Amino acid sequence: GRLDLEGQKRAIDFMIDAGSDGLCILANFSEQFLLRDEEREAVMTTVLEHVAGRVPVIVTTSHFSTEICAERSRRAQDAGATMVMIMPPFFGATLRVSEPGIHEFFRRVSDAISIPIMIQDAPMAGTSLSAPFLARMAQEIANVSYFKIEVAGTAAKLRDLIALGGDAIEGPWDGEEAITLMADLDAGATGAMTGGAYPDGIRQIIDPYFAGDREAASAAYERWLPLINYENRQCGLSAAKALMKEGGVIGSEAVRHPLQPLHPETRKGLIEIARRLDPLVLKWGR
Repeated sequence: GRLDLEGQKRAIDFMIDAGSDGLCILANFSEQFLLRDEEREAVMTTVLEHVAGRVPVIVTTSHFSTEICAERSRRAQDAGATMVMIMPPFFGATLRVSEPGIHEFFRRVSDAISIPIMIQDAPMAGTSLSAPFLARMAQEIANVSYFKIEVAGTAAKLRDLIALGGDAIEGPWDGEEAITLMADLDAGATGAMTGGAYPDGIRQIIDPYFAGDREAASAAYERWLPLINYENRQCGLSAAKALMKEGGVIGSEAVRHPLQPLHPETRKGLIEIARRLDPLVLKWGR
């Protein structure tokens, strides 16, 4: 249950070696909700110092409190973050904020920093963020320019967001482990923030797509989709840890309680599917 900062550095080196264009730290798949404030600071400082500018680093700074989110975002910027990623403010299953409150939340955070903000539109927040509202925030709030869309009907929402926001939408991105990646790319997504276990596989989809070879991208998507689906539907945030542990990238795949470890049969299925694809993660540390 303790931080393994040396293992974190190895995970970072692996993800860069595997082809990541950039990294996002302290996100939900990073168990950010299980970290003490001082642990968040240690992870952020360690990663940014270790990356040392090799790739851009996005730091997740989500919090219900506007003041705390702004302070987290300032600290991330001062430490060298390229961007911050933030969910709309929420707490539990019922405590939500109205559109005017959300708009003011992001405006105040934007006023506190000078780097881009990526709004994470995820089911976890339980907050409806319509495409017109997101487009308006992009047009009215200086640093709001990136959007990670991972709700039902992502492709349709991306199309609407791009059409409504125009040049203010600098980064319309796919999320949710890339499970709808091809549809989202066709809708205009310019990037994808996925899990960290197989960037080399995601690059096999994205690279040909942006080079104009949609057929090759589709074929790669079909190859990798069983693993993407297994991560998304069966394993969640444990998938990257299990794959990295299997390949010697990290020494422990433990998740913090009350999260539970993968069932042995679920883990076995994950590794079996991955081995068919021969991802770098299974041999990087061997």
